[in-house]
Amino acid sequence: MNTKTGLTRRQFIQSNIAAALAVSAFQTIIPSSALGRDGAVAPSERVVVGAIGVGERGRQVMHEFLNLKQCQVIAVCDVKADAMAQTKGVVDKAYGNTDCQTIADYRDLTARKDMDAELIASTDHWHVLHALSAVRGGKDIYLEKPLGMSLRQDQALRKEVLKRERVFQFGTQQRSGRKFRLACELVRNGHIGKLRHINIWAPPSSAGGGHPGDAFSRDTRLRLLARPGAPA
Repeated sequence: MNTKTGLTRRQFIQSNIAAALAVSAFQTIIPSSALGRDGAVAPSERVVVGAIGVGERGRQVMHEFLNLKQCQVIAVCDVKADAMAQTKGVVDKAYGNTDCQTIADYRDLTARKDMDAELIASTDHWHVLHALSAVRGGKDIYLEKPLGMSLRQDQALRKEVLKRERVFQFGTQQRSGRKFRLACELVRNGHIGKLRHINIWAPPSSAGGGHPGDAFSRDTRLRLLARPGAPA
């Protein structure tokens, strides 16, 4: 029986290597979305976000993050288990999976290494404490208003943000919105005449927490941030 193929030993080896490489390439085809093509954002380029305080306002703001393909919300945190469960459902529905995690202790969230930024929309007198923990954990921040309950709180947070060179955005939509800017322009340019009286209105909010006058009056609240292994 004639078994000659006309191939040299070198040609036989080379042809088998080429075939093996072709099979290997076929098995490891990478979707274009993973490479940031076809309008998608590569996972390595996304801002990974955690949310602290996911009540009504927190969920409202979080929707803006869910609508941004450059962001990915991976965990939510709240002292209310029902609020966390409801918000996890919103995140999972948006992404079509069940990956969103619920974390009860904000310190466990801010200490995570797989997160880039925090959305903070917790109750007012905890804003600065949550933000300080996030900044010390190396996170960038979007913080809902009010910034803090006192100038001392605001200055403490500002110092940490500058020291650690973090990106900080404060939710001052009513200072940057088009209609509010137009109103300021009209007043400052005298289009409504001389301003003599100002009425101030603010929407109601749910009551809760300690008395604002107690905020940062002692070091008790700052000690809440102290935890073995936590960023100093």
